[in-house]
Amino acid sequence: MSDNTKTIKGRTGDWEIVMGLEIHAQVASKAKLFSGAAVGFGAGPNEQVSLVDAGFPGMLPTLNKHCVEQAVKTGLGLRAKINKRSQFDRKNYFYPDLPTGYQISQLYYPIVGEGVVEVEAEDGSFFNVGIERLHLEQDAGKLIHDLSPTESYVDLNRAGTALMEIVSRPDLRTPDEAVAYVKKIRTILIYLGTCDGDMEKGNLRADVNVSVCRAGNYDKFKETGEFGYLGTRCEIKNVNSFRFISQAIQYEARRQIEILEDGGSITQETRLYDPTAGETRSMRSKEEAQDYRYFPDPDLLPLDLEEAWIAEIKASLPELPDDKRKRLMADYGLSQYDAIVLISEQAKADYFEAAAKGRDAKLVSNWVTNEVSARLAAEGKDFSQNPLPAAHVAQLVELIETNVISSKIAKEVFDHVWNGEGSPAEVVEKHGLKQVTDTGAIETAVDEIIAANPDKAAAVADKPQAIGWFVGQVMKATGGKANPGAVNDILKAKLGL
Repeated sequence: MSDNTKTIKGRTGDWEIVMGLEIHAQVASKAKLFSGAAVGFGAGPNEQVSLVDAGFPGMLPTLNKHCVEQAVKTGLGLRAKINKRSQFDRKNYFYPDLPTGYQISQLYYPIVGEGVVEVEAEDGSFFNVGIERLHLEQDAGKLIHDLSPTESYVDLNRAGTALMEIVSRPDLRTPDEAVAYVKKIRTILIYLGTCDGDMEKGNLRADVNVSVCRAGNYDKFKETGEFGYLGTRCEIKNVNSFRFISQAIQYEARRQIEILEDGGSITQETRLYDPTAGETRSMRSKEEAQDYRYFPDPDLLPLDLEEAWIAEIKASLPELPDDKRKRLMADYGLSQYDAIVLISEQAKADYFEAAAKGRDAKLVSNWVTNEVSARLAAEGKDFSQNPLPAAHVAQLVELIETNVISSKIAKEVFDHVWNGEGSPAEVVEKHGLKQVTDTGAIETAVDEIIAANPDKAAAVADKPQAIGWFVGQVMKATGGKANPGAVNDILKAKLGL
């Protein structure tokens, strides 16, 4: 199955995959959703737990206003409807990492309603993904089973941490689309500052709902809104890397198709992806799913937001990725591809703009997205840790634009600059890397080479592409510093081309 076709060939005909994603994003906040306990990675077990998180009797939750603001901000960033009235519900179930015996979530009246996200596909086209809702909920704690052969340990540091659950419509059709969608949501959240997007720490993870149906049925579903046209879905829980999302979908779709083609039926269930084995495994079936007995939390009043407060948050929003992409294309004449690469990290786009003032924007963009990005990646750094001042890239591009150095020499200059030898101008001076634009010096080199190779010079008339050999020789003779344009012009004149 190729990642980007919307149909998969089976033994008995073509199938289509349909997916909806639930992204769990940890709210960027110093305290938990209903308690003042600290939130952070790396603390010792149970060091960040208040009596509310631990479920002590008589402890009352107090809603963290900052977390509500972050959720509203995210809703606005997803171009979604902000619900002025929302309500917290209790989802009741018993598990050792949930001391209260319930999780506070929002089932019936979420804080954010329907929205839409524009996603860039690999080929540069765009597709829209509908957002069904975003709600706030608290995370559970963590069970640790590998510290003892006979006991399990409970760490409640995560208990009560604020999460936003972003639920998409079943608008995703290929593994590539699903990955592109998660990447886009992650970029938006990081731009907004509402989640740090760190997937390794589990601060952003996805539940992937996968179903398959016969080719053509998805269109019927779109026309009618009848879910009967779609297959039974299975939910793959807590996938926390782009690669695993793609692999889990491919495996799960194939698994479902094989069952259906053998005459079986799909059981709606929750599954886990095992990256080592490259397969999904059943965790629990929905038939046995417990009734969570949701009811409004009696300790928390419904949440009423004032229009003026929402407007204030809206006014404080940063420039979002889509707007930035369009502006970079309009203001700097960049291609859509270049703009998309630059906006993928906020720090990268800011760095580009700082370096591009008054310079050739396309050239600056190339240096930022190729050389600088490659060096940072090799050192395992992201753009916010970039040690190279934007002014150095601007100066390097200026030296190329004013013919002081050639693009080829610029790479050598960049090496020295990256290694901390000073600004590009200082490096050019120190290493004598100025381009030779003095035509007299170039002519002398050309004359000497032609004189030493009369046979090759004679052959150029019949085979003009042989001039390349001469260009190479002149560059060698001038230590690679001759201006390539001047070399070509002089050679053509001397060789009668």
